[in-house]
Order: sequence, then C-alpha cells, then structure tokens
Amino acid sequence: MDTETETLINGKRLKPNQGLPSNSADGAIIYDSSHFQLRSRDRHVSYGSINGAVPLLENNREPEMPGRQSVTFRRLPPEMLTTLSSQFESLDYEPWESRVFKEENSRKTPSSLTKQGVIRWVVVFFIGVCTALIACTIDICVVEITKLKYGFLKKYIDKCVTENCLYIPYLQWLGISCGFAFIASLLVTYGEPVAAGSGIPLVKCYLNGINVHRLHRLKTLFVKAAGVTCSVLGGLAVGKEGPMVHSGAAVAAGLSQGKSTSLGFDFGILKEFRCDQEKRDFVTGGAAAGVAAAFGAPIGGVLFSLEEGSSFWNQNMTWRIFFCSMVSAFTLNVVLSAYHGQIGQLAYDGLLNFGKFPDIPFALLELPIFIGMGIIGGLIGALFNQMNYHISVFRRRFILSRWAKVLEVIVVCSVTVTTGFVMIYCVNDCKPLGAKDDIDFPIQMFCEDGQFNAVAAMWLQTPEASVRALFHDQPGTHNPLSVGLFFITYVFLACWTYGLSISSGIFIPALLSGAAWGRLVGLGLYRLTEGAAWADPGKYALIGAASQLGGIARVTLSLAVILIETTGNLSLGLGLMLTLLTAKLVGDCFNAGIYDMNVQLAGLPMLPWSSPPLCYGTEARDIMSKPVVVLREVERVSTILSVLEETSHQGFPLIFEDRFAGPQGKQNSFGMLRGLILRSQLKILLKEKAFCTSPTGGTSQPPVPLETFRMYYPRYPTFQGMHFTEEERSSYLDLRPYLNPTPYTVPMHASLPRTFQLFRALGLRHLIVTDDNNEVVGMITRKTLARYRARICCGTIDFVELPLGGHGVQLNCPSRETERNQVSRGFPVPAGSSRRSSSFLELDGPNAPRIQLVCRPLQFQTHSRPNSSNERNASEPFSLGISIAADF
Repeated sequence: MDTETETLINGKRLKPNQGLPSNSADGAIIYDSSHFQLRSRDRHVSYGSINGAVPLLENNREPEMPGRQSVTFRRLPPEMLTTLSSQFESLDYEPWESRVFKEENSRKTPSSLTKQGVIRWVVVFFIGVCTALIACTIDICVVEITKLKYGFLKKYIDKCVTENCLYIPYLQWLGISCGFAFIASLLVTYGEPVAAGSGIPLVKCYLNGINVHRLHRLKTLFVKAAGVTCSVLGGLAVGKEGPMVHSGAAVAAGLSQGKSTSLGFDFGILKEFRCDQEKRDFVTGGAAAGVAAAFGAPIGGVLFSLEEGSSFWNQNMTWRIFFCSMVSAFTLNVVLSAYHGQIGQLAYDGLLNFGKFPDIPFALLELPIFIGMGIIGGLIGALFNQMNYHISVFRRRFILSRWAKVLEVIVVCSVTVTTGFVMIYCVNDCKPLGAKDDIDFPIQMFCEDGQFNAVAAMWLQTPEASVRALFHDQPGTHNPLSVGLFFITYVFLACWTYGLSISSGIFIPALLSGAAWGRLVGLGLYRLTEGAAWADPGKYALIGAASQLGGIARVTLSLAVILIETTGNLSLGLGLMLTLLTAKLVGDCFNAGIYDMNVQLAGLPMLPWSSPPLCYGTEARDIMSKPVVVLREVERVSTILSVLEETSHQGFPLIFEDRFAGPQGKQNSFGMLRGLILRSQLKILLKEKAFCTSPTGGTSQPPVPLETFRMYYPRYPTFQGMHFTEEERSSYLDLRPYLNPTPYTVPMHASLPRTFQLFRALGLRHLIVTDDNNEVVGMITRKTLARYRARICCGTIDFVELPLGGHGVQLNCPSRETERNQVSRGFPVPAGSSRRSSSFLELDGPNAPRIQLVCRPLQFQTHSRPNSSNERNASEPFSLGISIAADF
C-alpha cells in the first residue's frame, strides 16, 4: 500500500481519486447513496483519505469554479521529522455558549465581576511568589552542593599533583558527577518522562492549543525541579534557567484551579477558572514568571511569552503577566539577597547574574562586525541543530528502553568529566592569581606558586560562573588556544547532552559556547587595535553569546531585552538586535530552531503563525475530513454509548431530525446543523444520568449545572465504573441545554488561508464545514490543518502534506499465530458478522514506532430511519474494509 489511502468495497480496492461506481459489471454491488449515508450515520465509521474520504459521484459533483487553481501538496513518506502523531488532542479555547452557560452568566452582577477580576490579580501574585521560591530553592541547593563538590576535588587535586596520584581525584570527580546524573535520569525516565528537557517546546504547544498530558502535574513539577538540580550538579553541559519556564507554567496551572487532582483534594475555590481558556492565560503568566526568575528580567519574561510562548494574547493579559513577572523577580531578589547576607540591598536579580557591564564605548564601525558575528552564530546554530536532530533520531530509533536511556546519561556524563580532566591535565594555561579574580576554587595544577590553571577554572565551576568570567575577566586572563579548544569541545558536548532523559536547558550551554568564540573575536580585535578602548573582549563575548543562542533557538526580541536587562547596558541594544536578527535569518536558511525541531520530532500538531502561501485555490472541501459522525438534539443513550465506544472523535455536530425526510437525501450532506457537543460533555452527562424517557426531550429534573462540568475538569470520567441498565440504555438524552448553538462554521468553498486564519486566530478545536443550506458536509480540526506546510527556500516553495500517525505505510498480513501473539488495537466487529481478516496496519511514527492497528472487514445490516409516515427496516448485506480512520 502506498502513501495514498485505499478503500475496499466488497473486496475491490479503490483509490480515493477513482470514485465509487453506481453499478458494477460483475454484479458486486448496486450503489445507493441514501443507504451509504445511513450506514455512515448509524455505524459511526470514519474512513478514507485525509483529502476527502470517499469522492462524490460524478453527477453529484459541484462544478469547478472558473479560474480556480488548487495547489498540489506533495505527500511525504512517514519519517521521523514528517509524521504527525494522532495521540495528541486539542484544547477548547473557545467559550462554550450553551444555554446553561448563558443562564449562569445572566445571574452575575457587577460586584461579582469585580470580585472575579480581583481574584485574578491575587492568583497571579501567588504564581509569581511560588515560582520565585522554587527558583531560589534550586539555586541555593546548587550553590551549596557545588561548594562541597569542587572544594573536595580541589583538595585532592592539589594533594595528588605532588604525590603523582591524579587518577584518584579523576575517579572521585567521575563518581560524584555520575551519581548526580544517575539520579537525574532516574527521576525523569522512571518518574515522569514529560519532565525531560527544558519543557519550553511542550509549553509552547500547550499555549498553541495542544493538550499535552501530565505536563502540569505536581509530580512533573517536582521531577523538573529536582532533576535539573541534579543535572547541574552532575557537571553536564546543561543550564537550570530554561526549565524555569516549565516550572512556572506548572505552578500557574496548579494554583489557578484551586485543587490538586494528583493529591486528590479540592479547596472548593477558583471554580470559575476551571476551563481551558482561563487556565491558558494563567500558564502564560507562569511561563513569563519563570523567565523573570531565571534572568531577573521581568520585561524580557513578558516578551518571551509573547514571542515564543503564547499563541493568543490580549491587552488585559499584558499588565497581569508583567505584574506576575515583576513579583517573581522581586521575590527572588529579596530571598537570594537575604541568603547571601545582604538583606534589603536587592543585589541578586536572577538565577543567572551576568554582572553589570561598565559604559563601554560603541562605534558605528562595529556594526558590520556585529553582523558578521551574527552570520557566524547562525551558521554554528544551524550546524548544532542539524547534529542534534540526527542524534535525536538515533535515540528515538535505537535507545528505547528505560535502562538504555539511563545508561546513555551515564556515558555522556563520563565523557564530559573525562574531557574536562584531560584538558586540565594537558593544557598548562597558567595565569597569576590576582585580588580581582572572582574564582572560588583556583587549581594550581602544574603552575608555579601564585598562579592558577585557567582551563581548570572554566571546568571546576558552574556554567553560569564560566559565562560571567568570559564576560568580565581582564583581556590577558585567557589564552586564545585554551578558549578555542574549550569552545570546540563544549559545543559538541552540549549538542550531545541536549535531548537526554534528564531535565536540562539549552540557554546556558549556548551562551557559554558563544561567549567562548565571541571572546576569541574580541581578543583578536584587541591585539589588532593594540588595546583600543572599544575593542573590549568582554563586550564581544556578550555579542557572541547572543549570536550563538539566537542561531540555536532563533529568539530575537525577547533575548535582546533579556540581555540588556541582565547586563544593565542599553547602549549595546542596537548591536544585540542586529546580531540576533542576522543569526536568525542565516539559521532559517538551513533548518528550524531547536524548539521547533523538537516539536516536529515529537509529531506535535502545532499550528504556525500563518497558513501556507499561494493556497487560495485550495478550498475547505479539499482538506476537510468526512463522513461526519453526527447526533440528534435528543438522542438515545444506547446510540451515544455506541458512538463514544466505537469512535475517538472529540466533537459531534448536532443536526435536525428532518434530515432523513425526502426521497433519498444527498450523499454529500449529513443534516442541517443545530449545534456542537463535545465528548467530555457527553461523558459527564452519562455519568450524571441526566436521562429522559420521551424522544422529544424534556425532563422533570433541572439541567446539570455548569459547576458540575467544572468539578470534573480536567480529568473527565471514563467508562470504567459506569453501568447502565437496559431501561437506561433505551432512555434519551436531551442535549439542547448543553450544546453550543453557535459553533464556528466555514463554507465549503472557503479558501485554505481564510479557513486557517479563522481556526488559528480564535483558538478553535472543531470547525464545521457547511454547504449553502447550512448542512454539515465535513469537519476541520487541528490535525487537518497542521498537515499542510509550505517550505520556502532559495526563492522556491515546496508544498508538502505530512502523514498522520501510520498513514500510508505498508499493510502486512501475518499469520493467525502472529495475530494472537501481537498486541494490537482493532475495530470491533458488529453483531452478525462472521468474516474476519488478519490484516495489520503498522503505525511507524515518532511516538509509536511499533504500534499495529487491526483492519477487519465489517459486515453491516443497514436500515433506514423512520420517516414521517411509517417505520420500516430494510436489511441489505454490505461489506466495508477500512484502510484508515479520519482524524477528527
């Protein structure tokens, strides 16, 4: 089976573009459009291609619009970077204007609205405070344990240099570092895998509208904080600043709900904030507070959330998020100042303290130099990302077991320690120890008395201290050869380390490696100009650090502001901005940023800022998924249970019952739209058993209040533990009080850019496609739009369509014994069907490399719906082989 989807009708294989025959020469079937429509409605089966499951008959096709030119999207094979995972669902950022919602809001008063606004500010305040306290805890633990670790190593290194036993401190260094790295890996691998990495890509996806499971759990927050502490103490090429974004987001998600589902208690407060939209806004503030605590840059935190985090922003959020960032930075400053014995002085702005730069002269002659450094940073960043991509692909293909992931962390830690020790032993870079040198553990090694080894000073301290040294050390402190060697080794170690099963960040490794080669540029200019005042090596170390991080992460505005706030030097603002912009433009010519690349590797259906260009000829009917599983306004409980059990759809359009009126109906329509209901709402209504006995609706009991729906949020009930009697199954469920009567719809002739803009700007989860009579003809979801991409390079545009899950891979037919031995998930066989095949559809995606999906021919007993005159049941055998399900 190739990359195109095929459909089996009574054993006959058809391509999607072949169409279904109205009659067959061999007498296999006589196609009846009305019967086909009813079968898709009654059995709730989704099938066919992602570009329209079953093409319309020629006599039912609408004529092409004059001048319409649809872009041809080239389907990519399922590879590691091109496959979208079907495991991730979307969040509901659209306000649900049901009758119950309107009745509750109509009872609100101006005083209640004022109270709700005040509570928002109070919650934001505590988010900033708690995020800062977590950052302080991490920093204090790192500082205190680092003093013990490197103080112990310094003692034995100085002793063994004279006694010729340097293998002892090497083994001690190796054992201590691998011990911390082992703990960090165990916490992530066996504790909470979603806590791996910095968490910034996952937070971006959440704010984009993707429901990433377990991202904001209390357990995830603990593993993230403890794991990043152990990772830094292990001496790995990581930083603790990036994970603060994830930590702040987790704090905001927990505090804003007033309950803990992990611990199983509910304070009974903040119930009005228990929805995806409100939670999203608080998470945005938490991410900004994490950046503010990490760098002491509240304005930079706001801009980072705006540039890299949040996909939805409004004016009301700006002040609240800035207030949250300011509270976080101020709280951390107070606590750390008191910890260092400077109570009331506020001398510690953030976890990463670059130190204040003096007023360095800035000349227009340096602008071309800054642009050139931006080009270098973009090239190095693109090379870094490409190498990390291949390493990540190797990990996802071969390092699959948990013990192998832990072993990889131990190997990387051992190589890092060995590399550092070998450099200290071989490179005899001796410098005189002065009173102004801010070195906590100077190692003499083979140097003379009163001197220290500059290479040892860069390895035997935290990466933040090494960055600060490269920024502020005197011009003659570092040997260019040792700095260049350190840059080459550290950038490869950082590339290998990023992506391990540990909590880690990329900010500090990128800044440190960039500061190293930036200082080399500064030292060269300092010697060429014979010590000119403007050729300060520390200034160029800062420019190199910004260029390196910009080339890797492709962050521009927020990073420039963060560096300005951290260094306190506004005069370099123009130079930083030019450098970052150049690094981003150069890097984008080769590949995506490190965060976007990780999102693509995970198969997350993240929507970009804009739709593919030049696609106005592609319409909604070309990309929509169909047929659509629909329900009636008053539906039988047994039918709803069947829908929820046999499908994975998260939204169901509700239609009028009179769609079955008429002679035979239309094949390309599924009824006149009445509203939309979500799977989670149906499960809650079934859990509460809000049934009625009349098919026309109406019940003596009041509707389920909106507070009940909030009580279950965000973990909705499952079918486990739900038991229904035959009488309850034959009852009805009146969905009219709970449905959204005004869901967003788009005409079937709407262009792809307009459809994308509507979906993306409003944060939708479902977009219903209707015809001219407001009848449902298809559905568009996040995965529908995320598949279509346009790659612009060197003046050409390549339109591609990404496969979903295991779409388009080989269809294998193992033996019956193999079928019994393999773990698989299959479609249920309806009652009365006797035939069963052993075909398996292998899903080879980044998140499920060995999942297999059973495909079984289904035999249906079709029947017609009761019309206005009588009820009749017509049985007609009909076999349908399903090749792949629709994605909505």
